[in-house]
Amino acid sequence: MTDADPRRAIPRTDALLLLPPVRAARERLGEHVVRGVVRGAQDRARRGDLAPELVESTVLEVLSELPPTSLRPVLNATGVVVHTNLGRAPLSAGAVDALVAASGYVDVELDLVSGARSQRGVAARAALLAACPSAEDALVVNNGAAALVLATTTLGAGREVVVSRGELIEIGAGFRLPDLIASTGARLREVGTTNRTHLRDYAEAIGPQTGCILKVHPSNFAVHGFTASVGLAELRPLATRHDVALIADLGSGLLAPDPLLPDEPDAATMLAAGADLVTASGDKLLGGPQAGIVLGRTETVAALARHPLARAVRADKLTLAALEATVSGAAAPVTQALHANPDQLHSRAQQLAGAVGATVVAHDGRVGGGGAPGVPLPGWAVRLPEAAAAALRTGDPAVLPRVHDGACLIDLRCVPAADDARLLAAVRAALDRIG
Repeated sequence: MTDADPRRAIPRTDALLLLPPVRAARERLGEHVVRGVVRGAQDRARRGDLAPELVESTVLEVLSELPPTSLRPVLNATGVVVHTNLGRAPLSAGAVDALVAASGYVDVELDLVSGARSQRGVAARAALLAACPSAEDALVVNNGAAALVLATTTLGAGREVVVSRGELIEIGAGFRLPDLIASTGARLREVGTTNRTHLRDYAEAIGPQTGCILKVHPSNFAVHGFTASVGLAELRPLATRHDVALIADLGSGLLAPDPLLPDEPDAATMLAAGADLVTASGDKLLGGPQAGIVLGRTETVAALARHPLARAVRADKLTLAALEATVSGAAAPVTQALHANPDQLHSRAQQLAGAVGATVVAHDGRVGGGGAPGVPLPGWAVRLPEAAAAALRTGDPAVLPRVHDGACLIDLRCVPAADDARLLAAVRAALDRIG
């Protein structure tokens, strides 16, 4: 490199790292990330892709726009409320505030009055019991599958778990309920058939090796036609007679009945029908963070809490804070989206369509996340050319539409009204990109 080589004008690393905006970015993003940005700009200048005098401004521009996570916020325009690929339930403003408050030191296991150690998750437990008075006690773990695993491990390990063949479902990402239960050391005792199970099937299966009876709410599908199943109220006397626990796995997380979803089970109804234990997810219809919720009889919940596995699946402080705020606060975004006013959705869709020269079509949303399979949520969508879908997904902000029948559909059910202007800008940009 000669004295006249323009690459000699490339700013030194130590000089760039001392710039006040770069020093601030090091506090926010970390040393490794910031040095990578600096090296990247310097390498571009060495290759001749960037003028040396632009290295400093390029570094500052990149660092100012670099987020602390690679996860990108997405506007959900699919009409699917609990969208697993988008992280399921969006948190309420109260839950977000609770997360921030819990991000530092908090009294998660401390009684500030006495200075002594306290029980973990007391406030979240109290919120759940207030929202579901049918439960005598509650326990929070890190997800719904963990709640079921803890229950079957505590009550069925080394023994038999009696379950209907029609309820041996496969949950997300290829995980199958039979495999999940078998991993706990319990033995599955399958009864009935895929479409018909009777009370006598359970009665004939129960014996000295029975640890518990499990009722599972099927997710993502419904069986119609020549069918028969046994409800909890019918199973309760059988469980009592043989002194075995009766577990109901709801999956979706409703704490109380929702008239919009009459066939979706809820914790209050299942406990009133005789379940000793109910397990559910916190990030589906409940609308909170990923969590496993256990509700039920005091002695049964206590047995789960004492089991060594409970320590491995316990919820962290952020989950406990967000769950408490979700349960005790205002309606969560999931609830608002489920009960969105069709007339308001139509008006918003018309405004968007009118601004971009598109049309509005009737469009049914869905609950998603395994909740209420086949139940339509009547609404509306803005119809765009199919090519707009890719441009929307890769735009800023990123927008996920539904592609159906050769069209790109924008359903505003799950898009907060406050984001309508951002959505309009994204749609305009996408249409400009595809010409």
